[in-house]
Amino acid sequence: MSSRSPTFGIAVPQRVGQAGFDPGAFGDFLRRSEELGFASAWVAEQVLGAAADLAPVEALTYAAACTERMRLGCATFVASLASPVHLAKSLASLDQLSHGRLEVGLATGGSRRPFAAFGVDPGSFVARFNECLTVMRLLWAQERVDFDGRFWQLEGATVAPRPVQDPLPIWFGGAHPNVMRRAVAHADGFFGAGSQTTARFADQVRTLRTCLDEAGRDPATMRVAKRVYVTVDDDAARGRDRMTAALQEMYGYYRTGDLIDVAVVGGPGAVADGLGEVIDAGAELVVLNPLFDDREQLERLASEVIPQLR
Repeated sequence: MSSRSPTFGIAVPQRVGQAGFDPGAFGDFLRRSEELGFASAWVAEQVLGAAADLAPVEALTYAAACTERMRLGCATFVASLASPVHLAKSLASLDQLSHGRLEVGLATGGSRRPFAAFGVDPGSFVARFNECLTVMRLLWAQERVDFDGRFWQLEGATVAPRPVQDPLPIWFGGAHPNVMRRAVAHADGFFGAGSQTTARFADQVRTLRTCLDEAGRDPATMRVAKRVYVTVDDDAARGRDRMTAALQEMYGYYRTGDLIDVAVVGGPGAVADGLGEVIDAGAELVVLNPLFDDREQLERLASEVIPQLR
């Protein structure tokens, strides 16, 4: 086990059931998460797919009204598919609404995205990502922006109000080694995906540290996090069956195959051991992401698992 004291975040329950959105349960979950000492709450973005998940900006806006102290983040917005002007405005507003508690995760989305549905040339998604980030940072930092880019052109453009935080903290997510290089050059942190195994994440962290060394950047200035799909269940076989079904519902649209090996499932001791491996691999922030029984899982993680990791 690492000697460092890790920080824990919790996934915001974005799933809408057959009865529709339950504002009471949503608010109670977030307020209880804050009471239990979780440092942050995180959403994900999945615009297309069978999983009935709330959109990230809207979910975080509601979360901001339900909480006072927790940081609030998205891991990650697929910036290659977004309009930087619209996204910059939404995120600046969200940082205002949360009184400066926003964390911004960005990703290219990878080559398997349905780019045609968003009017994006598949050969340009990395270039679009880079330009999107440049435009957003200019809009957040300057009163008036003139920009003549490949995809977007701005003349005297202004976004107001600007974010409370100056600058907004930016995380990069993704799997390709080039993501780590871009993160070292342009981001405050690297966020390992929930769909990656712990072993794959460990490889990514090693690549990240090599890139930091090559760039001469102090590793202390680069935060490292990982989302972990997790289930505490004293019947490990039952837990794995339920997690397998939940992951299929979430990722089946993308034909990723069986993803159970990315999850940490079992009794409290086994889950603590699995999360300990994630921490030892380099995660300073671990975002715990139950996919069902959200409130029960929240309580068990806080009382039976996290104390074993501190």
